[in-house]
Parts: sequence; C-alpha cells; structure tokens
Amino acid sequence: MPPSGPVARRAPARRTAPVGTITRGTTNPNRLRRADRWVVATLAGELRSAADPLVVDLGYGASPVTTLELRDRLRPVRPDVRVVGVEIDPARVAAARDLADETLQFVLGGFELPLPGSGRPVIVRAFNVLRQYAESEVPPAWDTVRERLAPGGVLVDGTCDEVGRRAAWVAVRRERGPTSLTLSLRLAGLGAPSDVAERLPKVLIHHNVPGTRVHAWLSALDRAWERSAPLSAYGPRQRFTAAVRAVRDDGWPVLGGPARWRLGEVSVAWDAVRPPP
Repeated sequence: MPPSGPVARRAPARRTAPVGTITRGTTNPNRLRRADRWVVATLAGELRSAADPLVVDLGYGASPVTTLELRDRLRPVRPDVRVVGVEIDPARVAAARDLADETLQFVLGGFELPLPGSGRPVIVRAFNVLRQYAESEVPPAWDTVRERLAPGGVLVDGTCDEVGRRAAWVAVRRERGPTSLTLSLRLAGLGAPSDVAERLPKVLIHHNVPGTRVHAWLSALDRAWERSAPLSAYGPRQRFTAAVRAVRDDGWPVLGGPARWRLGEVSVAWDAVRPPP
C-alpha cells in the first residue's frame, strides 16, 4: 500500500553556475575571418568525419555576428553543421535568441559548455576570451573545455585586433593538448611579422622576451622577412612566402605549405614556442 501522510518531494536540481567571468564583449563583423578560414582549411576532416557536426563559438560577445559567420563559413564543409554560441552574460544570450533556428542556438554558460542534449562539440572557437584572464587561469580553462570535446575535437584559443587584421591562436587537441601556434597577418603595409606580438594568446604574450622560445620564433621570422626584402617588388605575398620557407629551411617545425603562407598565415609546432614550465 502507498505510504500515508505527505508525499516527499524531490529537491530541485541545482543549476551549476557558468565557469568564467564576463568579459568586455567587443566584436565586429568579419573580425574572426582569418581564424574561420584556417578552421575551414585545416579542420575540415574533423568536421566531415564527426558523428555529430556540433561546433561552439565560446564567448561570442556583445553581438552574435561572428557566430552567424562561423556557421555560414562551415556550411560548405558540412551542410548539416550546428553551431552553438555560448555566452556568460545573460543579456547577450537573450539578445541573440531571436536569431536561433535548427542550425544555430545560443545558450548561457562558460567553459563548462552546457550544450543542449549534453552534446560534445568537434570544434570550439574561443577568441578574445582568455586574453582577459590571468595567465594561470588558462590551463584549467583549456582542460575544462577539453573534457567536453568529442573524440578528436579541437579548441581554437586565439586573440586578434579589433578589425581582424592581426591574429594568433593555439590549437588545443582533446587528446594531446596544445599542438600548434598560428599567426595570421594582413600583409599589405606589414612592418614585420612580430607586429602580431601584442595579439599573442594569453598563454604566450607575457613570455615574449629574450631567451624564450616564442621570442626566438618571432625574431627568426623578422630576420627572414628582412632578408626577403628584395622580393617586395613582386608583392608582400612573395616576400612572406620566402620568409616562411627560409625559417622552415633553418629547422623551425613549420606546418602547412605555401597555400597558407600566401595568405599571411604561418603555423608552427607548439613545442617550438611553448612557454617555460
């Protein structure tokens, strides 16, 4: 027989507070086009082979425009891609929800990635987010995101200037951690590759001093850029391509090839630039 007396009520589930803090949220259309271009070219295989083509734009900011752009740029690679914008500011989430559809969602959250249906993304793009944190907070944030990634998933943690002409990002793999640093520069009017130094990701920016790996990398690029100055007559693409080829020939573990270099982009293996322990 059923027990007599008042029926015990189950306590409501406690909602976990988002992991992180609200950042400035500055954004502009096309600000992240350089990173998106790299994602399309470099991570297309991961997206095409994913059982669930789920992608996250983490910390999209005051406007969801870059989240929409990410979705549209990934569609040619995977037409059924779904993109979720995750923001820690409730007002930003509320302002974006009118744009949601079957391919685009916006949720309140942080590095814990509280995705609908407990989904596991194959790609997480987090730009200009960790730059506003302390350096000591970066590894724990990476680990929190990595735990939520799908097998083979990648976190792209980067920083760029306000109009997206200078950008740098770290690829952080679920299984292996950080694997590469990419620099992407508008070549027209470029003074030197090290002009990107002020946009290095948080994990590296304070280590760009003589005696460190990242400083050696930027210095090597600058020297090669100077040595390639005679090629300026053929345009900055030819000059930059020659500079990257020179540092590769000098033994730097450059990733990718001329098709990427002509875009003002160069990637190097993480071990060549990683900060001291």
